[in-house]
Amino acid sequence: MAEVKKIISMNEEIARELENLSRILGITQEEIIERALGFYFDHTDAMIAEKISREIREGKMIVRDADDVFPISRLM
Repeated sequence: MAEVKKIISMNEEIARELENLSRILGITQEEIIERALGFYFDHTDAMIAEKISREIREGKMIVRDADDVFPISRLM
């Protein structure tokens, strides 16, 4: 996967914790941040799925059949 450089600012305490964790675990700060973001994205995906499920149950969101949204005749 292609890499993209990002410049970020963070709280001094968080930066120190990141440096310490990197040194203790013997992995780069970049790897720690990537793993943390991956975990966070998985967590927020679950939160979004729960919200959508709740809205469907409460009738706030309608689920449509795929054939109604994408009729086969349009694909041919």
